[in-house]
Amino acid sequence: MKDGGAGVDNAREGRDEPDIEAYRPLLFAIAYRMLGSVMDAEDIVQEAFLSWNEREQSGIHHPKAYLCKIVTNRCVDRIRGAVREREAYVGPWLPVPLLTEDTRDNDPGAAYLRKESLSTAYLLLLQQLSWSERAVFVLREALGYEYDEIAEIVGKSSVNCRQIYRRARKAVSGLETSAEVPIPKSEKLRQTVDEFVAALTGGHPGKLIGLLKADANLYSDGGGKATAATRPILGAERVASFLFGVLAKFPSDFSYRVADVNGQPGIVTYFGDVPSSVVTLRIEAGVVAAVYIVVNPDKLGHLPARH
Repeated sequence: MKDGGAGVDNAREGRDEPDIEAYRPLLFAIAYRMLGSVMDAEDIVQEAFLSWNEREQSGIHHPKAYLCKIVTNRCVDRIRGAVREREAYVGPWLPVPLLTEDTRDNDPGAAYLRKESLSTAYLLLLQQLSWSERAVFVLREALGYEYDEIAEIVGKSSVNCRQIYRRARKAVSGLETSAEVPIPKSEKLRQTVDEFVAALTGGHPGKLIGLLKADANLYSDGGGKATAATRPILGAERVASFLFGVLAKFPSDFSYRVADVNGQPGIVTYFGDVPSSVVTLRIEAGVVAAVYIVVNPDKLGHLPARH
C-alpha cells in the first residue's frame, strides 16, 4: 500500500498540476451567492478541494469546471436539505453578511467580491429561484460564464441553460422591478449611509425620515436567538420609530463603524468588542428603500472583534 501511494505521488510530481487554490475566490463566490451563508460556502469549497485531492486527477481535463460542478452540486444538496429549516425559521431570513473591505484591487479574487450581485437585496431575490434557476443565473449573470460552460457544470444542455436563464431573469425582474434600477456609485452610497448614521445617532427623526423612501421596509433577522422584529416594518415613519427605539436600548459600550459589506457601504455595530449587528441598506435615487439588520448571533460569529 505504501509503495502504491508513493507511486501515485511520484506520478503527480512528474506532471504539471493546476493551482486549484487560485480557484478558491471563484468557488466561494458561487457558493455564497447560491446559499447566502459565509460559513456554508467556506465548508463547501473545502469539501470540493478534499474531493479533488482524494481522486485520481489524470482524467480531469478541466479542473475549473470540475470544481465548479462539485460546488454547484453540493450547494443544490444544501438548498434541498434546508427547505424545512427555512420554513421553521423565526422571522425574516437574511443572508449572512460578508465583509468585503479587505479585498484589494490587485487581488485576483476581488472582482468576485465587489459586484452588485453580492448586495443583500440581490441575494434575497436569488433565494426566490429554484436550484437550477439559481445556479444558471449566478453562473451567467454574476460571473459571466458562457452557456456551454454552464451546461458542463450543471449537467444540462446549453439550449436548456439558455431557457432556464431567461426564465430566471424574468422571475427576478418580476419579483422586484427596483432590481433594475441602476445602483449609485460607491461615493454616493457612502454619502447616503453617512447621512443615515448621522441622523440616527444624532437623534434627528425628521432627517432620518427624509432619507427614507415613503414606502421603505425594514427587515430584522434574529432567527429566534436575538431580539428582532418577527415581521417586516413598513413605512418611513414606522421604520424610523423602530430604529430609534432599538438605539435607545443599546448599552453604554455600544459603538459602530461604517464598513464595506456585501460590496457596498454598510454598518457594523458592537457591544464592547463583540459584533452585535450588521446593517445594510438598499438605496434608490439617493433615498433608502430598505433596511436590512442581521442580529442573529449565528450569522455574526465569523466577524472579527473590534480592536
